[in-house]
Amino acid sequence: MVKGPGLYSDIGKKARGGDHKFTVTTYTSNGVAITSTGIKKGQLLLADVTTELKNKNITSKLEEQERAIAGLNFSHSDLVASLTLNDKGDTLNASYYHIVSPMTNTAVGAELTHSFSINDNSLTIGTQHALDPLTTVKARLNNYGRASALIQHEWQPKSLFTISGEVDTRAIEKSAKVGLALALKT
Repeated sequence: MVKGPGLYSDIGKKARGGDHKFTVTTYTSNGVAITSTGIKKGQLLLADVTTELKNKNITSKLEEQERAIAGLNFSHSDLVASLTLNDKGDTLNASYYHIVSPMTNTAVGAELTHSFSINDNSLTIGTQHALDPLTTVKARLNNYGRASALIQHEWQPKSLFTISGEVDTRAIEKSAKVGLALALKT
């Protein structure tokens, strides 16, 4: 089941996760969820509070943290659409993720981002497809001409091996980026 927009924006990001995180969530009878989170990054302690209201297929979320200000999310069994205001109100982000074929986990997604401070727009479209129940391929292309793809294999439950690549189609003579990742979960 889909829990959020697709992970096309995560292709090529550096591995992270050595932090300690503690989360407490409380729910009210009328559908309001209040979540408090504390994170320890080295010697730095961070905290945020999130209020979430769900009514049918619409989720409203108000967060108090450094990056996100507000967000609106629409979820259905085969699609997720969201609109968020991030970076202290400087960035508006709209995303759409649609499962085309649940049998093969084939999906398409798009993300449009507008930065108010530099008046810049970014559009990224992507797709994913499961070759088999344990192997998935993903690809994306943005309006700056960057094309990325990956193949990911789950060789043990929640343990993934990923090979990824990225090329700038506007400067094809430059070197392409290739990456390998191994995620182990117990």
